[in-house]
Amino acid sequence: MINPEQRKMVHKYLLIELAIKSLQVDYLKVERFKMKKVFVPLMDSLLKELRQEYFELKRQLSQQKIRVVGWTTIDEYFSDVQVATAGDDVVLRYANMALKTKVEQLLINHINNNQALE
Repeated sequence: MINPEQRKMVHKYLLIELAIKSLQVDYLKVERFKMKKVFVPLMDSLLKELRQEYFELKRQLSQQKIRVVGWTTIDEYFSDVQVATAGDDVVLRYANMALKTKVEQLLINHINNNQALE
């Protein structure tokens, strides 16, 4: 079984994984921009930061014997995420639009935090 704190970690892990995948897809498009010298370094630093956070969360989950086994798209509105734990497997259902909104907010927060540091 998965406790509420572990569920928050899994949720954050999933959001970061989706953010990385989205940025990797968009990266190819950004490389064709006329102003790519502006956007590519921004995306590089964002991806680097997200990957570090991703691997740290993955390590923490692994120490607790929790791993994400797979994604299943139910329909255009929902997806299930299968999570393996030491006790048993858990299936978490997510609304796709909610995930998209949360990933966008995560990226905006990371960008804003980086700008605040400069």
